[in-house]
Amino acid sequence: MIVVVMGVSGSGKTTVASLLAAALGWQFQEGDKLHPPENVEKMSAGIPLTDADRIPWLHKIARQIDDWRAEAQSGVLTCSALKRSYRNIIIGDRPGVRLVYLEGSPRLIRQRMAQRHGHFMPPVLLDSQFSILEEPSPDENPIVVDIGGQPEEIAREIACRLRKFDS
Repeated sequence: MIVVVMGVSGSGKTTVASLLAAALGWQFQEGDKLHPPENVEKMSAGIPLTDADRIPWLHKIARQIDDWRAEAQSGVLTCSALKRSYRNIIIGDRPGVRLVYLEGSPRLIRQRMAQRHGHFMPPVLLDSQFSILEEPSPDENPIVVDIGGQPEEIAREIACRLRKFDS
């Protein structure tokens, strides 16, 4: 199984996904590390990415998923996956790939972003992320988790729900 942990910047994707991967003994890939340098530069300068900027990055993420699947490895990968069209690229009809959506209010996420340091994504871009966010629909069969709890609790909840799905 491969899990794609999605949500806007500041929703806790990296923290929760790394805890989840460690708890399950699965591979972990931080999707932001697959961004080309030009994307990181744009975001660092407070410039929102366009769909054209994101497409090569999304294909890199899809290749990582395909590599894990080819090696019969389970993994957890982070990706904002803000639009359905992005999720179609990275998940599409790949069996065994589950979507986890970390859902939170703009107010809570803005507070969290104000407290973090050293991340290339400035809080000023949060509004642009929420403006293009297309929350997963029921036909995508997402696991939707509220981010109000502690990261360890969120990771445990996801692991529990994945086990129920896998049964």
